[in-house]
Order: sequence, then structure tokens, then C-alpha cells
Amino acid sequence: MKKRRKITIVTSIIAVFICGAFFVLGRLRISHMHVFLLLAFILSVIVLTYMVLWTLAANEKYTRLIKILMIIYFVCLIIGILCFLILLGLIISGARTDDDRKVDAVIVLGAGLINDKPSLILAARLDAALDYLQTQEDIPVIVTGGLGPGRSVTEGEAMARYLIARGLDENRILKEEASTSTHENIKFTIETMTENGMDAENIKVAIITNDFHLYRTRLIAKKAELDAIGVSAETPGLHRKVIYYFREPFALANELLFR
Repeated sequence: MKKRRKITIVTSIIAVFICGAFFVLGRLRISHMHVFLLLAFILSVIVLTYMVLWTLAANEKYTRLIKILMIIYFVCLIIGILCFLILLGLIISGARTDDDRKVDAVIVLGAGLINDKPSLILAARLDAALDYLQTQEDIPVIVTGGLGPGRSVTEGEAMARYLIARGLDENRILKEEASTSTHENIKFTIETMTENGMDAENIKVAIITNDFHLYRTRLIAKKAELDAIGVSAETPGLHRKVIYYFREPFALANELLFR
């Protein structure tokens, strides 16, 4: 019992240290640390819960109770894994461009800046928009995203500059420069369209975002009563695919349960 208790305590200290390290690195704005923090937290909860039960199992008076709790533990673990896989399956199945390409406007969702220029994730969305707009002449494109911490330009402005530098007529570009999340992207874009004389309730739009993000984006657009199709932009780099496809099921679960 004492040996198991010591092992559990040491494991707990290590888990707290690792989670704390990722939290600090995240506060320092090191890329993707919030994802590693999420992973470390989930694994810590799983491991430490088992360790506590394993420690208590050494005491014979808890034997019957621990057997029941162990069954509950593994059932919950299996359900959690199955839910994750189901959500991941939905995300993967939705990571494609819709066939219907006749739209009245194009919306490009923001995805962060690096040194006031589009990140690789955002650049992939903008490049996909440039390709898509070649088949959609003269329709407006709305770029979205507000002013992030430590930035001197909004995402919307940086996105507009990127598109103009690659030959897109600036008169086709509308900027939404207040949003800080996908929900706000959609909400404020609808307001931007209305302010520019577009009937948001009676037009169809194409929303361009990365493949991993497309399923949840369609869901948010549907809740906002926006008639939208999805256009998929490739996520650059295998490591980014792994990171974002791991993170997205949790964001989707939050959307389904709490929004």
C-alpha cells in the first residue's frame, strides 16, 4: 500500500509538472502548446484515476468497491474513446468541398497571423479562395478576422493584402475586422453583407476553411441560418494535420453540447 501510494504521488507530481510546463509555453505563445496541454491533461486524468484505484486496491477492505469502480472506469474510458472516434469520423467525412459551386459570395475564415502576415494555415485558405474565385467571376469575397494581441493589423486587412498582392481586384473584397472566433466570423460576416446591401437570408455563400475545420463550420453556418456550402483548403504539413485533427473533435463536442 505504501509503495503504491508513493508511486501515485510521484506520478501526480510529474503530471502536474508536465501540464504546468505546457501551460507556461502556451502563455509564451509557442505554437500548438495548447493542444499538447489538452493531451497532457487528458492523459493525466486517465492515468492518475487508474493509479488512485490501483493504490486503493491494495487495501483488502476496498476490494469489492474497487472492482466496481474499475469496471466503471474502463466503461467510461471505452465510451470516451468511441465518442472521440465517432466525432473524428464526422470531421473526416466532412473535410471535402461541396459539389454545388453556384454561389453569390465567398467567405474566407481567419486563422491567425505571424508577424502581421497570414500563417501557413491561413495562407492555405487564401490560396484555396484564389483558386475557387477563378470559377466565380465578379462575386464578392469577404475576409474575416479582428485584431489579435500583439498585432498591428487585423486578420481581415492582412488577408485582403495577400489576395490583392496575388492579383485579386480589391473592389471585390469586403473586410470583416471584428471577429475573434468562428462563431463571430459567421455572425459579423452576415452583418457585413447586410451593411453592403446583400440579402444574407436569400443568398448562397461558399465558406472557405481548412479540411479539419469544415464540418464544424457548416454546422455553425446552419445554426446562423446561412445558406452555405463548404470549400476545403488543404492543411499544410503532416504534423499540423495530426495536431488539428486531434484537437477538432473536442471543439466539435463543445459545439454540439454547449452551443
